Amino acid sequence: MFPETVLHTDRLVLRPFTDADVQDTQASCADGLTQRWLPLPRPYTLDDAAAWCTSVSHALRESGDGIHFAVTDTRTERLVGTVGLKKTDWRALTSEVGYWISPWARGHGIGAEATRALARWLLTDHRFERLELRAATANTASLRTAAKSGFHREGILRNAGFVHDGRVDLVLFSLLADDLTAGE
Repeated sequence: MFPETVLHTDRLVLRPFTDADVQDTQASCADGLTQRWLPLPRPYTLDDAAAWCTSVSHALRESGDGIHFAVTDTRTERLVGTVGLKKTDWRALTSEVGYWISPWARGHGIGAEATRALARWLLTDHRFERLELRAATANTASLRTAAKSGFHREGILRNAGFVHDGRVDLVLFSLLADDLTAGE
């Protein structure tokens, strides 16, 4: 499993979720745009948020599946999103990144900054071989975040995603350790 970790960028702190994140997690996950692209419980309640913040996100790390970070503003300490790893293959040294950004924080490059920090930690510090990102073909904000994070578009996974409205095609992106140094 990944060690419990805190990561820092100029504007952000990526840290484990706590009960202090429950209200902002509920507001973020109940948001219409978040609900459009992620098959989260609908309605997304305070109980759902409390479970995520205090047990589920931690259990996923402890199970070896990945690690999930509360993304917070360095100055205000307010939750502005999440970024995490899932479907980690420890033998192949691959994982998949996912994220959502709180409605009050969108449009400021937070998703790309947090994703890049997590990617550097995974590919450099833990020497993983490959990080994947999947985004619905119509989710333009997520597609922009992938590109701004330095991911390379590989192709379309037909009918590979599920959202509340049904099945969607996903764009598959990847990032390798060499891609990190190429972007500097």
